[in-house]
Amino acid sequence: MQIAELVKLIKNQEISGLSSNSRLVRKNSIFVAVKGSRKDGSRFINEAVDRGAKFVVCDAGVKVNRFKPAEFIRVKNTRLALAGLASQFYRNPSRKVKVIGITGTNGKTTITYLLEAILKEAKFSSGVIGTINYRFKDKVIPAKNTTPGPVELQSILARMEKEKIKYAAVEVSSHALDQERVGQVHFHSAIFTNLTRDHLDYHRTLEGYFKAKLKLFRNLSLSSFAVINNDNRYAGRIKKVTCAKIITYGIDNKAEVLARDIKFDVRHTEFKLLFCGREIKFRINLIGRHNVYNTLASIAWALKAGISLKVIKSALENFSLVPGRLERINSPKGFCVFVDYAHTDDALKNALTALRQLSPKRIITLFGCGGERDRLKRPKMGRVVTALSDFAVITSDNPRSEDPAGIIRDIRRGIKKNNYCAIPDRKRAIQKVLSLAGRGDIVLLAGKGHENYQVLKAKAIHFDDRKEVRRCLKFPNY
Repeated sequence: MQIAELVKLIKNQEISGLSSNSRLVRKNSIFVAVKGSRKDGSRFINEAVDRGAKFVVCDAGVKVNRFKPAEFIRVKNTRLALAGLASQFYRNPSRKVKVIGITGTNGKTTITYLLEAILKEAKFSSGVIGTINYRFKDKVIPAKNTTPGPVELQSILARMEKEKIKYAAVEVSSHALDQERVGQVHFHSAIFTNLTRDHLDYHRTLEGYFKAKLKLFRNLSLSSFAVINNDNRYAGRIKKVTCAKIITYGIDNKAEVLARDIKFDVRHTEFKLLFCGREIKFRINLIGRHNVYNTLASIAWALKAGISLKVIKSALENFSLVPGRLERINSPKGFCVFVDYAHTDDALKNALTALRQLSPKRIITLFGCGGERDRLKRPKMGRVVTALSDFAVITSDNPRSEDPAGIIRDIRRGIKKNNYCAIPDRKRAIQKVLSLAGRGDIVLLAGKGHENYQVLKAKAIHFDDRKEVRRCLKFPNY
């Protein structure tokens, strides 16, 4: 049997389920033995068949140790096969729901929230699949990954279709693109935010990282459109490979959607929007130049989708907060705390630059680096934070199985100033930065953002920066 024949069985509803996780297999289902970065699915074939798998899709070279009452289909690429089968099993929901793919190093989550606000104002039903959660109508599903695997992704899109959702804003990670999680998703449109160093523990080189992102735009159809940040150096290469219609945005370089005369304060950002010879003043409740880019991306997408400027302006000016993205907490002692998800040197630079433009007396930053991730970015993060902060506290941020002291040593290698200390325990570190802050200061807690856990060794423990800050401010004798 070939994959095409298996697809016919799916269409005839002779298949009960589909999974790449042997523990989720049930009678008369398909098990796809995907070789992952950590586990090889072929090791679980016997378990899947014992659980009732009728068909097993595996790599061409896989040998089966003993006879089992299942039919084996060998393919060149199990990830592509899984993506294709998932789309067929759920009846190609992305052909009915208009899927917006957002990719880039920074800004994806914020843009999904902004698009959601614009679509709501325009009276369109919408859903979001992203880093914080997957949500539509009154349903909220906890997010395991920025972009879920192909079976879960197609399942969620199918549920959205059933609920008559018009648009789905999907954060598309480089891992998802490389692993074909979105391989059979039909994208109505795509947004490119920016590209800076990240995930090189996985992609090895910046070029490899970019090529993974590029797949989203290379695979767009003639009927789709791409929204591209014209200020990023990779914009030109994206334009060359996509056959989609293009709309650009920017601040510095020529673009169809431009921002000029940008002004910042602690609560708002003002700028003039230039589009088609018109000038429109915007006043948004987000701070920082990077959030101007995020706003421009959302405006450009909405304009290309045919939504009026009046609706766009109303939605964006009334939008208030993205959880864990420069989320402000005021102290009765006269200083501000900002909690942010920044966990790369570029994201930290964006956040700190935004806060410096607010003219604080001092900036005190708490940050760390995740364990079992790109080690080479650690000294870069240390250098950026200590260069742009008045004082920094280095602490733990999901050390996983690594020794926190070793991670801190890596961070210190990039530091050239003597304006920091190290406190591995994150709770104590938060208490320390708050004790140092005085009237007119800004405290930045970077790295965790919306997350409410820390991963220590193989265990996730409950911990929320925002809750810890509020607890400390409520009981100031910390």
